Amino acid sequence: MLNIRPASVNDISAITEIYNEAILNTSATFDTEIKSVEERLIWFKGHDEKHPVIVATFNDNVIGWASLNRWSDRIAYDCTAEVSLYVHTNFRNLGTGKLLLEVLTMEGEKVGLHTLLARITEGNEKSIYLHERLGFENVGVLREVGEKFGKYLDVIMMQKVFNAVKKWD
Repeated sequence: MLNIRPASVNDISAITEIYNEAILNTSATFDTEIKSVEERLIWFKGHDEKHPVIVATFNDNVIGWASLNRWSDRIAYDCTAEVSLYVHTNFRNLGTGKLLLEVLTMEGEKVGLHTLLARITEGNEKSIYLHERLGFENVGVLREVGEKFGKYLDVIMMQKVFNAVKKWD
């Protein structure tokens, strides 16, 4: 049975494995060197109640994870977080990512965030579609900002604003 829950220190090994597969085989992350469990533990401990890490489990095995990450260390950005979402290669296209993003988005609103941002590498149409289904809007393209697998890649910026305030008519 598929379950979403807060991540714990016990999940770091599985989170690391899923992330490292994405590093090696996808352009979903611009990290190019695999991470150790110790590095991911430091990353995990850098999260707080306003920036949760959640996992998807199937039969008690972690099959995906998502997190809200600080957008900037400047205090004015405390109302904004960036979304990260990764699913084990054997469980992609089964609704796991959608469920993780739904829960993560609800958590962001619940903890009082105003804006969620997502950076999605060109060609990841499924991720773009998923974010659009959950209310994210394409707000621009950063041209050729990353290089991976010998190619310069664009990044699509997507944004979801909770209770948007209309400033101009």
